[in-house]
Amino acid sequence: MSKKNLTDQEYQDYFNNKRKRNLKRFLPNDEKRRKKFIALSIVLSIFFIFIIYIIAGLPSFEELENPRPTLASKVYTIDGELLGQFFIENRIETNIDSLPAHLIEALIATEDRDFYEHWGVDLERFGKAMFKNIFLFSREGASTITQQLAKNLYSLKSRDENFFDTGVRKIREWITAVQLERTFTKKEILEMYFNISYFGRSAYGIETAARIYFDKKAANLTLPESATFIALLKSPENYDPIKNPEASARRRDLVLRNMVSAGYLTEAKYADIKDQPIKVAFELRTIKKTIAPHFMEYVRQQLESMSDKYGFDLYRDGLSIYTTLDYRMQKIANRVTEEHLKQYQTLFNKNWNWEKNKGLLVSLVDKAIKNLDEYRTAENDEDKALIYNKYKNEQHFIDSVKKAETRIQIGFTALDPTNGHIKAMVGGSDPNLGRGLNHVTGIRRQPGSSFKPFVYATAIENGYSPSTSLLNEKFNYNGWSPSNSNNQYGGYMTLRTALAYSVNVISGRMTISDIAPPKEVISYAHKMGIKTELSPYPSIALGTSEVIPLEIISAFGTFANNGIHVEPISILKIEDRNGITLDEFSSNYEEAIKPSTASILTSMMQDVINYGTGAGVRAYFHRPAAGKTGTTQNYSDAWFIGFTPQYVAGAWVGFDDHRVKFTSSYGQGARAAMPVWAKFMEAAYKELNVPLQYFEVPKEVKTVTLCAESVYNGDPMLAHSGCPSTITEVWNDSVPPRICDIHPRENITPQEDKRGETGWSH
Repeated sequence: MSKKNLTDQEYQDYFNNKRKRNLKRFLPNDEKRRKKFIALSIVLSIFFIFIIYIIAGLPSFEELENPRPTLASKVYTIDGELLGQFFIENRIETNIDSLPAHLIEALIATEDRDFYEHWGVDLERFGKAMFKNIFLFSREGASTITQQLAKNLYSLKSRDENFFDTGVRKIREWITAVQLERTFTKKEILEMYFNISYFGRSAYGIETAARIYFDKKAANLTLPESATFIALLKSPENYDPIKNPEASARRRDLVLRNMVSAGYLTEAKYADIKDQPIKVAFELRTIKKTIAPHFMEYVRQQLESMSDKYGFDLYRDGLSIYTTLDYRMQKIANRVTEEHLKQYQTLFNKNWNWEKNKGLLVSLVDKAIKNLDEYRTAENDEDKALIYNKYKNEQHFIDSVKKAETRIQIGFTALDPTNGHIKAMVGGSDPNLGRGLNHVTGIRRQPGSSFKPFVYATAIENGYSPSTSLLNEKFNYNGWSPSNSNNQYGGYMTLRTALAYSVNVISGRMTISDIAPPKEVISYAHKMGIKTELSPYPSIALGTSEVIPLEIISAFGTFANNGIHVEPISILKIEDRNGITLDEFSSNYEEAIKPSTASILTSMMQDVINYGTGAGVRAYFHRPAAGKTGTTQNYSDAWFIGFTPQYVAGAWVGFDDHRVKFTSSYGQGARAAMPVWAKFMEAAYKELNVPLQYFEVPKEVKTVTLCAESVYNGDPMLAHSGCPSTITEVWNDSVPPRICDIHPRENITPQEDKRGETGWSH
């Protein structure tokens, strides 16, 4: 059609039709481009999100600059021994310069021969490994030492990885490895690698591993031992030299062969050592257990309470904790208590009769069942009833209850009374139950007669003397009528003799009078270190108020320390992983009683050991010593607490359930507890070469010679030559006695009449 002959309307129609045809021709192409743009945008968004996801899982710049591997916190004794560790990962750091060269060479020859050439990632090695994995169906790793460090240091690997997770992790490893290479030298990377790597058996780091497997420092590892550790890197479980010695030896020899091919080892040397057996330290096949588990737990509890104040993580921060414990004394305490309990458990088992205690057994089985996790977590009463019925007649379970409930327990500790340092602690009969009940710090028991020294100290503070005499006869005070354990009564008895023989009615007479009122006794007991609440009744004279063993033992140290009480302490110093001191600790001191009172009570308690209820001590220990026995009603608790000029120690012996008791007099403190104290002191003084030392006597305490008749008349007076019998006694010269006026004084010389010349001296 010719456009020249068209009318205006026809021309307009032609143009519109042509435009429509053009739109139809071009519109599909625009739609394609739009779809392509949307698809590209989605891909780019996904890629951008993936990059963000990758970056989000990378360690921060600060973490890269200052990597903080999890380190075990180490606890040391006062004599420099490693007592134990608190850890999630058991790791001790070491310096790369202290490691033997063959250890480093074995690592490089086996794990990354181009370590000193690459920049964190070895692309050529990666490509070869991928080819073998995909086309040859073999498994070959391509991670460099730096990549392995990145994975271990920043926990880049998750437990349940799928294919996607593995790819993401590898990318993160590459990026992190490159950053590590930019931040640290090759030498620093190797040092971190050896300090971070896991070698099995809870050993993180080569230093810890060397001690666990071979009982030596990493610096002293031999070539075969170094090769064994490099073998463990591939699989600590499969190549464990203890569980799988043959597989471990084969892998070790492969490491040695790698050293040959890498030029670090000659063929002759390889042939010489490749067949050597792996000699693991037998006694170290598991991590060493601490010799003081209850003390470690006691320390842990204190450190946990400090963590917020100091901002440390006990299990990750690699602290060094220096304690008061003496390693040698702890070993002695362990040995002595174990020997005594073994002997005493046999004695108790012979005397205990379950037939006579059927009702108690039913109650104990009931308690044991209800303490089972299975019972406590049951969903309803019906399930609980089924569980209860299952166990109540099961003989094996009943036998286990019998054994557990009749197991004799012990709480023993020794302290330095001058500074409060805890030198040894045995918290129970089972040395493996560090987190079990600590019978030194975690129980409250009646102290029985071992509490009497606080009553007597109150009397001395109130102006009475060891020669004060009281009537040894039963009495009734508002329904309370104490009895003597030997049922012997009659006449007057001095406080010294009454304490030596632990005479109950004398102690009772003191608390029902103004000699030692209960409230005053409690006041002095608290000043001397007993923090638990005590009941202000006259029966306190017999130790009826419960106390914590550590507190009363520490309180006895007040007598040895001239009346000054020092709070028990277990931690001396805490350092961070860099050796910077976080804090140092010392005990609190308080003047509790007068020095003269402490000295007089010490003199009185020496007689407890010399001829009184604690005389059995002298069968073992012959140094200057003072102490007190304690036995509660029906032989539930046995005590002995004593001290020397250098140490105070005490033992509680009994059972976890109060209803289980010793059956006769072998449950007395003098028999069930005293030998532990005496044998410990004898061994400690001998093995530690403790020098002979005598108790100090302050200048205000004098030695006096008293007229015996005046003493037993209740009015002590200084003796003169006319007195038929005399008693030597210590006396506080602030209240001096007068010269005896009972007997004729014709023969008294002028010198005798001068107080201070006769019968009155130091």
